[in-house]
Amino acid sequence: MAKSGAAKSIVQFIRTPAGDDLAVLPRNEYDRLVALAAEAQEDAAASRIVRNSMRALKEGRDVVLPKVVVDRLTAGENAIRVIREWRGMIQDELAAAAGISQNYLSDIENGRRKGPAELQKKFARALGVPVDLLID
Repeated sequence: MAKSGAAKSIVQFIRTPAGDDLAVLPRNEYDRLVALAAEAQEDAAASRIVRNSMRALKEGRDVVLPKVVVDRLTAGENAIRVIREWRGMIQDELAAAAGISQNYLSDIENGRRKGPAELQKKFARALGVPVDLLID
């Protein structure tokens, strides 16, 4: 017994006829080590997810949106208008960046026109967001 009153972990080392060294330990100690290994794997996975997310943000493949923007998008508002306003752009600026007229952009934002996929990509580049954020 250890001085603290807890049972002392007894590990036995055995050498097999082939010369391999084996460690034999009590089941509760084995279970504790398995649990620690599982925690370490979970921590490593969480760290990997955080690293990948941070890299995606840095490379512009992902974006963090304020709650007010998410709320507007969830409410069904036009994504191009919501993101444009969040980015502090006026229609003329985004239209010029996309190579279209302000009237055409207004029609898109008001749901009167959709615009081709290539135009959606131009909007995404100009707004600094992934294109899938703009597609309904």
